[in-house]
Amino acid sequence: MRAFTYNGLPARVVFGAGSLSKLADEITALGATRALVLSTPEQRASAERVADLLGARSAGIFDRAVMHVPIETAREAREVAAKLGADCAVAIGGGSTTGLGKAIALDSGLPILAIPTTYAGSEMTPIYGITEGGLKKTGRDLRVLPRTVIYDPELTLSLPVGLSVTSGINAIAHAAEGLYSTEGNPVIDLMAEEGIAALGRALPGIRADAADGQARADALYGAWLCGIVLGTVGMSLHHKLCHTLGGSFNLPHAETHTVVLPHALAYNAAAAPQAMARIARALSVADGREAPGAVFDLAQKNGAPVALRDIGMKAEDLDRACDIAMQNQYPNPRALERGAIRALLQDAWEGRRPA
Repeated sequence: MRAFTYNGLPARVVFGAGSLSKLADEITALGATRALVLSTPEQRASAERVADLLGARSAGIFDRAVMHVPIETAREAREVAAKLGADCAVAIGGGSTTGLGKAIALDSGLPILAIPTTYAGSEMTPIYGITEGGLKKTGRDLRVLPRTVIYDPELTLSLPVGLSVTSGINAIAHAAEGLYSTEGNPVIDLMAEEGIAALGRALPGIRADAADGQARADALYGAWLCGIVLGTVGMSLHHKLCHTLGGSFNLPHAETHTVVLPHALAYNAAAAPQAMARIARALSVADGREAPGAVFDLAQKNGAPVALRDIGMKAEDLDRACDIAMQNQYPNPRALERGAIRALLQDAWEGRRPA
């Protein structure tokens, strides 16, 4: 048994079909009386439903959350929260909305109650990200960790199948990198493998029947576990590349993670054989060396994009992306080699299946 340190993050989780009905009680448990409801413009109806459930406890709705949390949007939301006298934020939606709640909390300390409708996992982490001047900067601060998370699988039934698949593979990325994190430990290994397995069986079920309640519950369960992994241990090459591609080239978040993950795993495979064995086992593949290909197949067979060129990346930007990714060295199982990372990006741009 290797030596390790494990820090559990404080968070209250309410999981189950119909659990949104417990929202008012959970706001009371937070000691809050005026909640600012956050959403993207597309999820305004969901925000209005939440506001109706809160009644007089709703301070208002801010429905302008967008990808990668631009600093301008964060400042506007902070000003609205202060003007309305909000004493907590309720974020309903995916990582963009939760990220906006975190940007508010980072400045004001307002507690967050998160209601995920995707599998992003941001709700289980003290990690925040804000994009300014074309660069996405991330950090860790316990002030941004949501105090309470309501997981209601019924709220994910309307999530389009395509986004369900990419969001689910985004979640798998958190667990996969957690398995070779320098901060890893046996508890996280168990959560990561179980989270990958839950999503690995859920995504084909959702692809076959978007209204499959059991598949939706499995996916949300897997996303919860993968989110804990993301919030507890440090990430590596894959997440650095995706932050670069998303923040600097405005690529869609979940799709970028989906495309890049098999190639980042292939880059690290020889240096992290135990992690690859766990990923392979979770995806019902016998040989750990096939883990990167198994993730690629999970995406491709379920209709997800597998090439950066198909989600808006320009070939002429690959060199710049590589240069940015090589900045600020960070822990990774395999040393960062510019030529190899540039080749990785080329493979991801073309959509090649890792050998």
